[in-house]
Amino acid sequence: MSERETLAQQAYRDIKQRILEGVFATGDVLTERALAASSGISRTPLRAAVSRLEKESVITRLPNGALMIQPVALEQLLEIVQVRRLLESAAAGRAAGRPFTPALEASRAVMQAYSEGEDAAFEQFWLDDDRFHDAVAEAAGLALLPEMLTEMRSIARRCTITRTHDRFAEQAREHLAVIDAIAAQDPAGAGAAMERHFDSVKSRFLSWLARA
Repeated sequence: MSERETLAQQAYRDIKQRILEGVFATGDVLTERALAASSGISRTPLRAAVSRLEKESVITRLPNGALMIQPVALEQLLEIVQVRRLLESAAAGRAAGRPFTPALEASRAVMQAYSEGEDAAFEQFWLDDDRFHDAVAEAAGLALLPEMLTEMRSIARRCTITRTHDRFAEQAREHLAVIDAIAAQDPAGAGAAMERHFDSVKSRFLSWLARA
């Protein structure tokens, strides 16, 4: 791997992470010069990183050459919720027919703390939410699903209404219902609990949008 390829990959990860964390917000207009300066690299590897982000529809290039953080439409967000509802309810049901895993046990302890009112920054809860969903997919023995979920979550995370800081306890209780059904080896109950979780996710998104 050449130094230029390494710098381009580093720039790609750095810029995308700043977008996911809200440092660069949806609709922000940036320039290659500013991005190169903030990333500490030259324009050539920066362009390779930007090209990759353009292909992923994270960034779009304006007619004047400037770069804009691509908005995520509500319709796209709701489509992701629906797709995940279908995939992950099936995964939860499948996991309930297999051995209970240490990752699910660890997630249960974390979610129990949230359900009892433990405070956390959005970024920390997002990571713990990721671990819960990945643990369910892995317990189901579905090797490809975590990677698919990572891509869908990265899109959803760019939508500003997903960054509302509330109801962690409610979400944690929904997660616990899924975990408990898996532990009880109740496939129908686990699938239904995951469906209820995503129904609640959709309702929360629409509620937050109405308050925006």
